[in-house]
Amino acid sequence: MRDEYDFSKGKRGAVLPATGKTRITIYIDDEILAAFQTRAEEMGSGYQTLMNEALKASLAKDDKPLTAAALRRILREEMTARSGR
Repeated sequence: MRDEYDFSKGKRGAVLPATGKTRITIYIDDEILAAFQTRAEEMGSGYQTLMNEALKASLAKDDKPLTAAALRRILREEMTARSGR
């Protein structure tokens, strides 16, 4: 082991770039998260995958930007539709 190492040309960040997905921090209502987790468990998939699919479906409906209020409405509609089954 050397006494000193030269990191002057070192770069911060991931060694391999991420492709297709970005890690973010987001606050979700507890009941929304619980509903997606329950549904994911029943379907045998991940809740984040289901949330991503719901967001993609909502964006496919129109070209308007998705607002926080619209996202809440869509998620509540999905939860209501699923709980009625």
